[in-house]
Amino acid sequence: IVGEILRLNEDPNVQGLALDLPESLYSSKILNAVKPEKDVDGLSSVNLGRLVHGDDCLVPPTVCAVMELLGDIGGKKVLLVGVRGAEAAALQSVLQRQGATVLSCHSKAPQLQSELGHTDTVVFGSAKPSDVPASWIKPGATVIYGAHDLLSEKHNCGQQNNPAAEKTVGSLAVAMRMQNMVKNLERWIQSQRHRKWDFHSLKLQPLSPVPSDIEISRAQSPKAVDVLAKEIGLLTDEIEIYGQTKAKVRLSLLERLKDQPDGKYVLVAGITPTPLGEGKSTVTVGLVQALTAHLNINSFACLRQPSQGPTFGVKGGAAGGGYAQVIPMEEFNLHLTGDIHAITAANNLLAAAIDARILHENSQSDKSLYNRLVPVVNGVRGFSPIQLARLRRLGINKTDPGTLTEEEISKFVRLDIDPSTITWQRVVDTNDRFLRKITVGQGNTEKGFARQAQFDIAVASEIMAILALTTSLQDMKERLGRVVVANDKKGEPVTAEDLGVTGALAVLMKDAIKPTLMQTLEGTPVFVHAGPFANIAHGSSSVLADKIALKLVGEKGFVVTEAGFGADIGMEKFFNIKCRASGLVPSVVVLVATVRALKMHGGGPNVTAGAPLKKEYTEENLQLVADGCCNLQKQIQITQLFGVPVVVALNVFKTDSPAEIDLVCKIAKESGAFDAVPCNHWSAGGKGAIKLAQAVEKAVNEKNSFKYLYNLELPIAEKIRIIAQKVYGAQDIELSPAAQSQVDRYTQQGFGNLPICMAKTHLSLSHQPERKGVPTGFVLPISDVRASIGAGFIYPLVGTMSTMPGLPTRSCFYDIDLDPVTEEVKGLF
Repeated sequence: IVGEILRLNEDPNVQGLALDLPESLYSSKILNAVKPEKDVDGLSSVNLGRLVHGDDCLVPPTVCAVMELLGDIGGKKVLLVGVRGAEAAALQSVLQRQGATVLSCHSKAPQLQSELGHTDTVVFGSAKPSDVPASWIKPGATVIYGAHDLLSEKHNCGQQNNPAAEKTVGSLAVAMRMQNMVKNLERWIQSQRHRKWDFHSLKLQPLSPVPSDIEISRAQSPKAVDVLAKEIGLLTDEIEIYGQTKAKVRLSLLERLKDQPDGKYVLVAGITPTPLGEGKSTVTVGLVQALTAHLNINSFACLRQPSQGPTFGVKGGAAGGGYAQVIPMEEFNLHLTGDIHAITAANNLLAAAIDARILHENSQSDKSLYNRLVPVVNGVRGFSPIQLARLRRLGINKTDPGTLTEEEISKFVRLDIDPSTITWQRVVDTNDRFLRKITVGQGNTEKGFARQAQFDIAVASEIMAILALTTSLQDMKERLGRVVVANDKKGEPVTAEDLGVTGALAVLMKDAIKPTLMQTLEGTPVFVHAGPFANIAHGSSSVLADKIALKLVGEKGFVVTEAGFGADIGMEKFFNIKCRASGLVPSVVVLVATVRALKMHGGGPNVTAGAPLKKEYTEENLQLVADGCCNLQKQIQITQLFGVPVVVALNVFKTDSPAEIDLVCKIAKESGAFDAVPCNHWSAGGKGAIKLAQAVEKAVNEKNSFKYLYNLELPIAEKIRIIAQKVYGAQDIELSPAAQSQVDRYTQQGFGNLPICMAKTHLSLSHQPERKGVPTGFVLPISDVRASIGAGFIYPLVGTMSTMPGLPTRSCFYDIDLDPVTEEVKGLF
């Protein structure tokens, strides 16, 4: 019985459970097996506790029936005879709340006759006991039978000449149970709707000087993730919990809240950064902490999952920083919920399928290949669904393997992949420079079919970009099938669907598609999902995380997400690629700037990661700041190209002077920003970003005339030219012969209508990282053009792009350690 109850507890189509069992089986073990929210009989310990405390809950049907029969009971004396267990406790509680005096007595008790003679109302637990004469009962008393039995209609109502008013619970209790079922269903329907957040923030006590990120993270006690989920309106069956502080959120929420209006959509971008970064993630986290923990406005941060490669290499963690970060930061920066591992497995399965197919086609006849691809299983030979789909694409409308001609068999079994055109590489989530060029197939078993290849870092996989842009499981499966891995010897594209691996890839990715719920230092919700490269991909977290968050925050709430690198790269791709995929329209852009970066653009000395800053960056220098604001002005103009209001967030460092801060804010507002606000969230948490939150709240009411930068129908080269001239400020573009050849090929293959994802240095508006400020008069060289057809974009290469970082001489892993007693991670930053 308990097993069946537990099964029904987890059935999403069952909203209530009623137990009709022999009385001997109504044990607390069975009653408490029923989920409290499905307990229509109201007899579980949780529901009885709520009833005793006077909380909102379902009252047991027999108790409801008794109270209905008794009517006004205030001031009267009620005797319960043979009423036991959970129902006795419930009945006693309800009667006392109505003002009655309640006594309980066993049916064999010696004082029963005396008590019956002085009692106004008697409730018997079951049938009318034969050993209780009618003469014992006080004349005119109300007598109720069957308080234990929902089906007590089988009991008669006593003798008509009895002066006592006899009543049985019977059918009325059945009706009350039906009423409870209706109430429970109404509650469930109400729970499916969006509801106001019942949010409780975590208190911060910032220290000065500010400790390390991991010390700050560890000093805060995060909420249990199921508590956070309940606060923001997620249902129990919509989350899959990973440990204490992380949970996957199921996509079914989008169907439940499909009629809920979206909240406001805020994009955090930045000016052209120094190699140190200017704190977009920190601003994103600080802003949502300010909105929700300090201004009581629903808000969600949506962030990318960082690669473990840089975590152990040179960059360190990516959870924000100071008092504006996601916690626990070590879980954020390491395995999280395994999404990158799933991407690695899927990517490498596809890579293995390519080489295996080439080997088998080169070493077998058509007949041998056909017999192995379509084997006889249990005496029956049949095509798999993905093989039938391939036949249809080839124009072969047959379903019986025995009916194919030799020519059709050859077309079916031969992909004829040209090894020199393979673009799909293996991946690993580790910085490993020695995998940048490798040779595969050197073993004797590979029969001499060796070729040069390479490894990329896992987040550079097209599957990561697909995860970030997909809108549903079905959409992800279709995108995976469209992935082009090579060309055949006739120059036609070969896809994952052709290789027959699409379904397997989808299976490996089925959990990775669900966003991961975490929290900030102040307990506000965060989605961490997807982390595509910001050069060869678009560099934003997932569409699905944004869509779910926009539903959860409600119409007046805010979803804050970020775009990688500067606005010229990350924001441009966000608008032209991500917004096209999602159909979402941003409400406002927050443009992050720092005095440090502006001084660099004004002619300051080089900034190098790991090296101390020169005095120009630590002492007041208004001229350098003023000269460098040209980059800020250019990025504001780029934002205005898309018709979206912009608020400048000046990320304040302790070396910035008040005069420098005021100068930047003044120039920003004069250059068209809706507002410009200094922010101290790194040292003060959400409190330090309250003014930014208020400016954003006002800016979303500004006129928004969002538009894309280019029409997809334009030729590939023309779309590249528009980005180069309007965004980067280039005079023109120059395609190398190899790039022009690829443009012609993609156009001929039918991929010319895809958006453009420029792979360019993020350290300058131009292609030359040393050119700071606002370079002009340059021609943008396009060395090559490649495509991510599954993700849905063409990516031109401006110069050489490394997709596998290397480890430096002094890697972060020297400082990372594990305490074997406490299991605490040390050394992450």
